[in-house]
Amino acid sequence: MAAEPSESADRDTSHEALDAQPAETPNVQPAKVPDDLPANTPEGQPAKASDAHPINQDAATIAKIKSLLQAKDDTQRFVGLALLKSVLDNTPELRADEATIKQLWASVSPRFLDRLIATGSQPSGNNVREMLDLAVSVIYTFAALVPEAMRAEEEFTDRIPGLVKAVLYSSDATTESLLKVLHTLVSIPEGAKAFVEAGDVSSLAEIAPSHAAVLDIFLFAWLNGMASVVEKHVLVLQVASTMQSLVSAFTGTDGVTLVEFVGTFLRQADPTIVPHEPQWLNALVKFIRKLVTSRPNAAARAAYTKTAASLLQAYPARAAKALFTEDAKEHHDKPFAYLFINLLLIDIRSSTPALLQQLNQPDYVESSTRLASAFDVISFFIGYLVRCLEDDSVETFPMSPDSLLKLRKGISETISITVEYLRDRWDATFAGAMGLHPDARTSNAETWTGSHPTLAWDSLVRSADEDPLMLSAVRALALWLREDDNETLRQEATGLMDMFMELYQSSNRGSSSSSASSDKMLDFRSPILVGLEALLTTPEGRDLFLRHDGWKILTNDLASLLSPCTNGAPSAEDAARGIEIVRALLSVAERVSSGTPEEWMDVITAVAAWDVPTQLAPVAEFCLSVLQLCCTLLVGASPGMRHRYRQSMGAINGIVKQVRRCGVAEDASLSEAMADVTNTMDHVMRGL
Repeated sequence: MAAEPSESADRDTSHEALDAQPAETPNVQPAKVPDDLPANTPEGQPAKASDAHPINQDAATIAKIKSLLQAKDDTQRFVGLALLKSVLDNTPELRADEATIKQLWASVSPRFLDRLIATGSQPSGNNVREMLDLAVSVIYTFAALVPEAMRAEEEFTDRIPGLVKAVLYSSDATTESLLKVLHTLVSIPEGAKAFVEAGDVSSLAEIAPSHAAVLDIFLFAWLNGMASVVEKHVLVLQVASTMQSLVSAFTGTDGVTLVEFVGTFLRQADPTIVPHEPQWLNALVKFIRKLVTSRPNAAARAAYTKTAASLLQAYPARAAKALFTEDAKEHHDKPFAYLFINLLLIDIRSSTPALLQQLNQPDYVESSTRLASAFDVISFFIGYLVRCLEDDSVETFPMSPDSLLKLRKGISETISITVEYLRDRWDATFAGAMGLHPDARTSNAETWTGSHPTLAWDSLVRSADEDPLMLSAVRALALWLREDDNETLRQEATGLMDMFMELYQSSNRGSSSSSASSDKMLDFRSPILVGLEALLTTPEGRDLFLRHDGWKILTNDLASLLSPCTNGAPSAEDAARGIEIVRALLSVAERVSSGTPEEWMDVITAVAAWDVPTQLAPVAEFCLSVLQLCCTLLVGASPGMRHRYRQSMGAINGIVKQVRRCGVAEDASLSEAMADVTNTMDHVMRGL
């Protein structure tokens, strides 16, 4: 403890000396309010100023408060803070005076506030809680009154570590104010940076089950910290340790608020700040399992649906194993995966038919986000089932054959309803009638308020190709079409070919655009290519594909991957898409009985001009698939057509030799295909 106040000339009581001792307990003595300052009435309201000079009296009060705040004695400072708080609470005119508020805040010693907070955070002591209450109250009041720019200054942000530690020792009322202060400060980048750099924030995690605002503080701090924190590993460490503290703190509760928080954070967080191997994953999945099996209400259903999808996207392998497999020691007729997926399917089937009516209602975003997450979980589950079947692993298979058959029926029914919804949603946005060609559609209505779609029953906020629910639904549909041999369902989905092609084309335009809006566009190309793998196996599917310019749309995308402006070899993601494009085009080209049409030979011209990457290893399969497509087209072309394209054929033959020299033929998985390409090109070249 600091020495008692003394008037000895030997004691250094300067403002600077006091501020330089943050660890020292403030030497605060009980004190009366000076007689020359206005006291509060018993009712807690300020005494009415005399009719004399209220303005002069207010000025004198402020001057006296400044004098006390800048005094050399701790007790006077404490009295000054108390009076300052009282005057601010009871003088609306002063609270609205920005200039005076700035002056008063400048008079408050930040380090004296730190000392009050530190002393008030001790387990015991005389009047320590009053010190903490006053310090938090003053910071809270000024944080609400000063301009936003001032809240980013160190006088506020440097208080964050102390406030975090104090939360375990504050009274209920002070805790509420303290959390509001932290929420305000972490909502700006500077405050978020200070919060992350504070390191251990487990004290906040401890009170999270009883104070929902804590989870909002973490969310704002971490998301804002992504841009403001230079050393990302510091943020990653805080996220990892805090998540572990949170799952421990929520033990014994239903955990619905924690589950919802984790899902929201993972959906919005940059992958670079998400812990790679979280120790808390299995504990969180237990919360999800508990919610699913305990007759959940609407809030709980939304929470576990969205969070399960977020976990699967962040940790595909680990989360799938935790969610979809059972402990070998446990035996259930209907395992958790069956119950979980069945509940999601029921939610989709019951909610989807009414979605069009909700397009312009406030709750559409919430409903569509939940359903999009449900579709995402279904997609991951389908992928997990396929992997289990391919591995032929009985130990990891999530359910019995009987349960799987029932679930297969449920998924097919859900996908059928999804096809109907996609058709209606697409027509609501663009067509106005099923399959209406774009050239025949009604244009926008030009009014004095601007250009508006003429279909009033479409969403006023986002069109179908901008709706994440559409992307999730198309992805689940495409996967199930490919993996389940259901001819009836494929026939139904074939009617969406026009929508698929337009979505693919709009995604192409969005990826090639450099505008800011293109960053927000959804990319439907990969799921559509997966769906085409199933749809193009039927004659009707191939006919509709060609009728809706599918060949042109896909070859344009393929040509963009071969273009020199792609700066060398395509990325692994682009190469994978290129392989899917070629697979779809081959499905059509190999089944054309009349030979290769002239317009398809544009592919030959584009490949002939291709500057093949020198480093072929990462994209060798893509290069080989492109050459296979060329061979198929050339074999189907008439002799006269091949003669007209003999120069392009020579260039492609040179590419084949270049690819062989790069060692592709030595790759066991590609050697047979490489030999077929070489033999085919030798054959067509001899025919010239």
